[in-house]
Amino acid sequence: MAKHIGIAAASPEGSSLVYREVYRHAQKLVGDSGHPRVSVHNEPLEDYLDAVERDDWHTVGELLLKSARALAACGAQFAIAPDNLMQHGVYMAEPRSPIPWLKMTDLVADAITRDGCKTVGVIGTKLVMYGSTYQTLLGIRGVKVVAPEAHDAEMIHDVIMNELVHGEVTLESQTGWILALGRLMARGCEGVILGCSEAPLLISPLQSPLPVYDSTALLAEGAARYSLSM
Repeated sequence: MAKHIGIAAASPEGSSLVYREVYRHAQKLVGDSGHPRVSVHNEPLEDYLDAVERDDWHTVGELLLKSARALAACGAQFAIAPDNLMQHGVYMAEPRSPIPWLKMTDLVADAITRDGCKTVGVIGTKLVMYGSTYQTLLGIRGVKVVAPEAHDAEMIHDVIMNELVHGEVTLESQTGWILALGRLMARGCEGVILGCSEAPLLISPLQSPLPVYDSTALLAEGAARYSLSM
């Protein structure tokens, strides 16, 4: 029997994309039957954002832990957190969690090292682009992570916070992201991490000048495979 998946949601848009993609990957793996149960629990997005603004990752961890406990109570056997920005909080929640966590950052790093990339770009919020969400984990594996140039990083961050988290997509923003990815390619990047759960709303692998490591798709596939023990 498939393991029951629990989604600890923060961003409604990103979490709904992961929920959808889990079933698409399950369909590819087992066809029309044997799909996993999936439960979603959220604490308010503004509570997460307020904690991040204060650099209070313990509170982020507590919010994720609340979701983990609620998910476990309804039968979930492991948890995932679709939001890149909140990944530090997973480590805070994990020690007291009633169920294990499948980490997005591990799945992304595994995909990159499997492909043998040595230099990758990353796009996301400023904390993801300039923080240690992926930089430390990939650095240990010998992979250099490159942030966009300052003006591109500002634009990418603004698009995420002012448009994508609200489900809004514009041609202007899409063009800006594609140009920013082109500049990462010119700086020697072999691929790019889409370190924003909502990024698939704006850009697809076919539109990107670089191979993409889509954190949303990789988490969904990893959760489906883990659930189905494949």
